Amino acid sequence: MSDQVIVAMSGITKRFGGVHALRGVDLVLRAGEVHALLGENGAGKSTLINILSGVVTDYDGKISVGGQPARFAGPAAAQAAGIATIHQELDLVPALSVAENLVLGREPRTRLRTLDRRAMTRAARDWLGPLGAQIDPRRPVGSLRVGEQQLVEIAKALSLDARVLVMDEPTAALADAEVRRLMSTIRALRERGVAVVYISHRLEEIEDIADRATVLRNGEVAGTLRPDRADRQRIITLMVGRPAEALFSAGSAGPARPAGPPVLEVDDLAVRPRGTRPGRCEPAGVSLTVRAGEIVGLAGLMGAGRTELLETLYGAGPPGRRSGLVRLAGRPYAPRGPRAALRAGVGFVPEDRRRSALVLEHPVGRSIVLAALRRLSTAGVVRAGRERDAVRQQVAALAIKTSSAGAPVGSLSGGNQQKIVFARHLLTRPRLLLLDEPTRGVDVGAKAEIYRLLRRLADDGMGILLASSELPELTGVCDRIVVLRRGRAVAELAADGCTGEDILTAAMGGTAAGGDDR
Repeated sequence: MSDQVIVAMSGITKRFGGVHALRGVDLVLRAGEVHALLGENGAGKSTLINILSGVVTDYDGKISVGGQPARFAGPAAAQAAGIATIHQELDLVPALSVAENLVLGREPRTRLRTLDRRAMTRAARDWLGPLGAQIDPRRPVGSLRVGEQQLVEIAKALSLDARVLVMDEPTAALADAEVRRLMSTIRALRERGVAVVYISHRLEEIEDIADRATVLRNGEVAGTLRPDRADRQRIITLMVGRPAEALFSAGSAGPARPAGPPVLEVDDLAVRPRGTRPGRCEPAGVSLTVRAGEIVGLAGLMGAGRTELLETLYGAGPPGRRSGLVRLAGRPYAPRGPRAALRAGVGFVPEDRRRSALVLEHPVGRSIVLAALRRLSTAGVVRAGRERDAVRQQVAALAIKTSSAGAPVGSLSGGNQQKIVFARHLLTRPRLLLLDEPTRGVDVGAKAEIYRLLRRLADDGMGILLASSELPELTGVCDRIVVLRRGRAVAELAADGCTGEDILTAAMGGTAAGGDDR
C-alpha cells in the first residue's frame, strides 16, 4: 500500500427528507489499499457509495480524485474518472447474453459497423478467466444462478480498468472456492495499485483482505482501524454499539427440546422438468423431515439443488414429472403453484428478495399484507382498519425501521426489506416456513434479529427449512442439517457438535458422521 491518495471524501452529509443518512463522513482511499466499509444496514454505507459512484448527486461535502475537485453528474462521469462499482443488487440485463452484458454501451464493431460477436465472446472469456468462472459467454444472464451472475458483475467492473473498485457484498452468493478466487483477484488488483472499497458483513473476509476499515454507525464514522490488529469484538461493538456476545446467543438452538409431530415429510423426491433448464439442479432423490418446533438446515455447494428443492416445495419450480412422496402435516402435498402452497400453510422467503419477492416502488404497508389480503377482506373488500392494524403489528413485532407505512420499499435498508418479506408470510400464519439464504446481504445486527425471530417462531411450533451457504449460520441456528449434492440428500448431521468441516466434507463427496454418502 502506498501513501498516494486517489480519492478523498470530506464532510459528506446527505438527508432524505427529515432523515440524516450521512453526517460529516470522511473517507480516504489510497492506491494499492483494500479499504473495508463496515456498518449495520441503514448505517449509511450504500448512500456513501452511491455518492462516490455518481448515483446520488445532491449532497453536502467535497470529493477529490487525484487531488482535483470532483462532483459527478451521474454514474458515467464516475466511471470516466476511474471509479467502478459493483452494487449489492446486481445490475445486469437478464435477456442479454453474458458477453453482451459485459460490453454493454461499448460494443465492438466490425468494419461494416455490425456487432462483432466473436470479439465480444473473446473479451468476455478474457475477463471471466481470472475469476475462474466456467460460464459460457453466450448464455443469457437470466439463466444463471445468483452466484454466477455475481461473477459476471465482478468481471464487468474489472473490465473497466478502474483506479477505484467498489465491491458491495461481492461474496454474498459465492461458494467457498469462488470466494478464494475472488480474494486472489483482489490481491492482484492491490499489487497493481488499484484502491478497493470492500463492503461485507463477513468479518472473517475483512480480517483476511482489508488493510484498513472504516466503521459507520447511524450515518457517522464510529472509527477507523486495522482489521488484522483489532479484536473482532471491538469491530462489532463499533458497528452496533453493543457487545458481540449479545448478537448471536438468542438465535442458538439451546438445550434439546422434545420433537413435535412432523410438519413436512419428503420421501425420495425427484423432479424431471420438461425441456432443458441450464444452471438448475432439480431434486434427484431427497428425503428429509421437518418437525414442529424445529429448524432444519439445507447445506451444499453452489448448484447442489437447495434453491430448486425449496421452489419445488413451494410450487414454484418448473413443470415436469415428479416422483416420490411429500406430506404436509400428514397429508399428501403437491402444490400446483405458490397460491396453493400459501393456502396449505407454506411460506417462502426467496434468495433474491428484490427480484422475486418485492416491488420496490410499492409502499411498505401494502407489501406486508399482499399475501394475506383474503384474511383481511370481507366479501372481497379489504378492510382498511384491519390492514392498518396488521401492518402496525408486523412493523412492531419485527422492528422494521421505516418512516411510515406509505414509504416505498426501495427506500429501506436491505435488512428491513428482508423483514418485510418475513412479515408478509408470517401474516398468513404458516405451519412451514421455507427460507433461501435469509440473511444474504444483511449486517450482523440484523442477522441477530432474524435469528432471534426464527428461534421464537420455532419455539411457537412452526417448522422451518433453511437453506444457507454460511456454515456458521447452519451450525449456530439449526437443530439438524441435511446436506445436498447434485440434487440428492447425501447426509444428515446433528447441528450440536457439527463443524463447518463436517458439512463441507459431506458436500464435496467425502463421508460425514450421521449421513450416508450415496
